[in-house]
Amino acid sequence: MSLEIRNPAKPAEVVATYEQTPATALDGIVARAQAAQKHWAGVTQIERGQIICAFLGALENEADDIARSMTREMGKTLGESKAEIAKALGEGRLTADRAGAPVGDILPSQVPGTTAFTLRRPRGVILGINPWNFPFSTPIRKTVPALLYGNAIVLKPASLSPGAVLKICDIASNHFPDGLVQAVVGPGALAQSLCEHSGVNAVSFTGSVDVGRRVAMAAVSHFAEVSLELGGKNPVVLNDADDLETVLDQIIAAAFAVCGQRCTAISRVIVHEDLHDRAVAGLARRAAAITPTDGSAEGARMGPLSSAEQLADVSGFVERAVVEGARIASGGQPIETPQGGYFYAPTILADVTHHMEIAREEVFGPVLALIPYRDLDEALSIANDVAYGLASCLYSQQLPVVERFISESESGMIHINAGSFPENHLPFVGVKDSALGVGGSNGASTIQFYTTEHTVYRRAQ
Repeated sequence: MSLEIRNPAKPAEVVATYEQTPATALDGIVARAQAAQKHWAGVTQIERGQIICAFLGALENEADDIARSMTREMGKTLGESKAEIAKALGEGRLTADRAGAPVGDILPSQVPGTTAFTLRRPRGVILGINPWNFPFSTPIRKTVPALLYGNAIVLKPASLSPGAVLKICDIASNHFPDGLVQAVVGPGALAQSLCEHSGVNAVSFTGSVDVGRRVAMAAVSHFAEVSLELGGKNPVVLNDADDLETVLDQIIAAAFAVCGQRCTAISRVIVHEDLHDRAVAGLARRAAAITPTDGSAEGARMGPLSSAEQLADVSGFVERAVVEGARIASGGQPIETPQGGYFYAPTILADVTHHMEIAREEVFGPVLALIPYRDLDEALSIANDVAYGLASCLYSQQLPVVERFISESESGMIHINAGSFPENHLPFVGVKDSALGVGGSNGASTIQFYTTEHTVYRRAQ
């Protein structure tokens, strides 16, 4: 059975067709991964790092073609696709640089003549389940550390945008043992079956909270390790600003990159009442200046949403927000085009209260809600009063405000006077309903997820 991919900017255009993986093939895929992993684990970690760097270089040579495929499959602008690939390769190289880092500790023993130390071993076969919004960087974030620490990996791309993963696997076949990097293409039932497979030793999932819960339950049925990177309802607290115009530019960029379809996208501006009206007017003016278009068009600033379902979801959120009392300051409706693309106008909502659905649930689209506050106690209460805890931002020049925000913001990633964009070498982490487990993404903590820890007691005879 084939999987047909259509351009979200021009839904009548079929951009790719892929063969789906039959459920009957899963046992063989896991068996090949297990065999390849045993061979790969015997390669020194230093050499693994060198091979991975060559693999990343080969991917870089194909970056332009991969970027065009990504844009046509899921809609982000070509500039965003190219930037995603460049960032992912940068993250991958920094991860590979840890090939010579320690993988254990020497510890004091209570017993004379005994040396105690820890070491780490590969987990085995990793399942990497990937989202449609970052079809290259998320699988690279899972693949590079998995390989560096001696594992095999099976990648499950989202059905909306599988092309990048298949290209990764194709290039990997020229650098790694057969079966070490594989992909399965098809419905979520394939991922469910692999999560439950006894030959899968760990599952790294990036996606929605609801699906993440099901993934965790399936994996824990046979005690596989789990790392979940989930959603967010990320706030920026705009307390004060010496240069409000620059701050608003940064907020717009953090809110509307990838058409707002980022788990770290800013979706709430919790703004001091003294700045509220200026912030609404300034953000509305900036949003109105952005015209979504085909992501492949030269100079495109925003592409379409990824699917008809996504367009319906975003439209529904805004419609319900208006019923609850929110005011549309800019945008607020789909954009019709001759090609029937899934375009939605960048939207600024004012008169929002933190009890409204639009202020509490992840929209995953180009919608920004502004909520006024009187003092820092109220701002922190609003910012933290959601189920999510992925990223948060503060704009303030007041040191006591900054220190308190760092101490009390219930987020895994806290940004001060900057937008919600993570750096290549730092952990990508969340708390509350935004994450489970540690080390499934970039950062030094990846070793904790991709390896098992062992303690050795060695006594001289």
